[in-house]
Amino acid sequence: MQKVKLYSLPTCHHCHQAKEFLSRKGVEYVEFDISKDGNALDEMIRISGARSVPVIVGCEDVVVGFDEHRLEAMINCMKNRTDLTMAT
Repeated sequence: MQKVKLYSLPTCHHCHQAKEFLSRKGVEYVEFDISKDGNALDEMIRISGARSVPVIVGCEDVVVGFDEHRLEAMINCMKNRTDLTMAT
């Protein structure tokens, strides 16, 4: 399964929830701390149009905030794509 991109801040409660949720689901992610990485901040804004965190990117979807239902859909999409890739 591909890795999810997670744009976050160290003091963000919803970011911690998102990381815990992804970890519980066995989803690997690459975290970008936008307080230390200006390029990541610029990329996050370009991708999402948002200045709030977390921003989670995977399976051609962008989730702003912590939304379990949308993250579940993203994870299912990623699993299905992996299954399709493995079958070909």
